[in-house]
Amino acid sequence: MTATNEADTVRHRIELARETTTPAQLATLLALVSALTFALVVLQEPLVHDAVHDFRHAAGIVCH
Repeated sequence: MTATNEADTVRHRIELARETTTPAQLATLLALVSALTFALVVLQEPLVHDAVHDFRHAAGIVCH
């Protein structure tokens, strides 16, 4: 590996994210992950799929 490739590793990116991420960003990420988990677990996948599918059609996005 060259020196430039060694600096651009997953470990380096995780360390950079730890150093530069603010508490507000971490809270936002946690809230987003929690909301997605709630939607997929509590609301059940078929219901969420239908809602997203209908949203795509309402937004004019072609699904099929």
